[in-house]
Amino acid sequence: MPLFNEEQQNQLRQERSRWENTTLAKTLAHKPERQSQFITTSSVPVRRLYTPLDIADSDYRRDLGMPGEYPYTRGVHSTMYRGKLWTMRMFAGFGTAEETNQRYKYLLSQGNMGLSVAFDMPTLYGYDSDAPEALGEFGKCGVAVSSLADMETLFDGIPMGEVSTSMTINSPAAILWAMYIVAAEKQGFPRQQQRGTIQNDILKEYIAQKEFLFPPTPSMRLVTDTIEFGAREMPQWNTISISGYHIREAGATAVQELAFTLADGFAYVEAALERGLDIDEFAPRLSFFFNAHNDLFEEIAKFRAARRIWARAMREKYAAKNPRSWLLRTHAQTAGVSLTTHQPENNIVRVAIQALAAILGGTQSLHTNSMDEALALPSEKAVTIALRTQQILAHESGVANTIDPLAGSYYVEQFTNQMEEAANDIFRRIAGFGGVIPAIEAGFFQREIADAAYQYQMEIDTHQRTIVGSNDYVDDEPIAIPLLKMDPAGYDRQIARLQRVRAERDHSAVQKALADLSNCARGTDNLMPPIIAAVRAYATLGEITNVFRHVFGEYHEPAYF
Repeated sequence: MPLFNEEQQNQLRQERSRWENTTLAKTLAHKPERQSQFITTSSVPVRRLYTPLDIADSDYRRDLGMPGEYPYTRGVHSTMYRGKLWTMRMFAGFGTAEETNQRYKYLLSQGNMGLSVAFDMPTLYGYDSDAPEALGEFGKCGVAVSSLADMETLFDGIPMGEVSTSMTINSPAAILWAMYIVAAEKQGFPRQQQRGTIQNDILKEYIAQKEFLFPPTPSMRLVTDTIEFGAREMPQWNTISISGYHIREAGATAVQELAFTLADGFAYVEAALERGLDIDEFAPRLSFFFNAHNDLFEEIAKFRAARRIWARAMREKYAAKNPRSWLLRTHAQTAGVSLTTHQPENNIVRVAIQALAAILGGTQSLHTNSMDEALALPSEKAVTIALRTQQILAHESGVANTIDPLAGSYYVEQFTNQMEEAANDIFRRIAGFGGVIPAIEAGFFQREIADAAYQYQMEIDTHQRTIVGSNDYVDDEPIAIPLLKMDPAGYDRQIARLQRVRAERDHSAVQKALADLSNCARGTDNLMPPIIAAVRAYATLGEITNVFRHVFGEYHEPAYF
């Protein structure tokens, strides 16, 4: 079903030419445009006008289709937000488990629909809070979780079988997931009832965020073990959230974020297939995590292109039969990298625009950043404003009333097509290296992101790009917003609990569990059962991670620049 026939296209070409030579020419002669070139956030040139000629080759059924139907360009659900709003899942974590537990209860009382755990840097790197490597980093960028006791405290009074929880954890993801599973079981909720997501995306760590621990091969084994375990024992859990967010935060363009993320997703699919899993056994529980940046239309096109690319690959390349395997379901988060320390109240506006882009792009879940996040972890006031931003968009703006309201926009459809074509070109380049891991080892992703980040910063420094309150419209007013202050005694409480756990646990059970884990790591069996056994015995995060460090070794990134 082509949108326009040849006769209509010829008429449009004549009409556009007439307009350019008359109406437009007269206007430009009298008043030139503001600048010689207009670009997106990703430095993609934007033309003056888009018409049906820009999407003349499009076919409605092939390229758009209906909501809830292949290729899902218009959304993964047939009613979208008319049936159910996106999940408002605010990312939160700081200091001790007790402090974060109180924040979670506050967010739930204010209308938050799901929880999202931010862990501190020692936890992200697999260290206990009292490890020498953790000195000075306790609780600063998230909550500290060193043992099952911390996880139990983190969710004390929160029914873990009734709330959906996302955990942003990667290298030690299997360990933290095991802690969550056991803590929920101790609350009385069986595995089959637990709902949530672990990020667990190790490839993007090598590409962008750099919170890797082990070499790529054993790290991919851990990820594949969680996918296999989840497919067979945790039917409501997403065992991986394939994440473009951190790729974008590192400086990638929108199309790089799109292509690198989906390439990682294909690599995980292929690893699970090599394990012997059937595509329809695990693909319905794969999920994604994208950034929502400042350029409204670029972001909307990115989300729409992502769904279409994924659906086509899953059905046509990987031969998935279950339509649920074709769905790209995504969480989105507004762009932390776009927030400024200057005039932080301006960040409220940025976040609202970015959230609108994610919603118009069709996200299933959304976190909105707080205005103070360029300065500190969010205060209660700031996080409430961020949550209210979503609620106003949901209930007052009208954007949830109809499905994919920008479909048919010549600009948006052309941009969606352009995104898909550019991503396919990047896939071909990655294939030329032999796949994602060889491309990582060759430094391909790292150099591409570095070049894009450099260009963006140069555009700011040379005033080709305006950042309001930062390189233009600047004032000298002091920052006057309240910032979060953590309990200075929190570290002492954390260390005391950790010492109590070590003193009161069954030491012989811990040693046996760690020995069993080490033996399993040297073999090929799924690692989740022995990890769960070690966690249940109250082995600490650091002790379990050290088993893997000893067996797998540690990864040190080569110098690429």
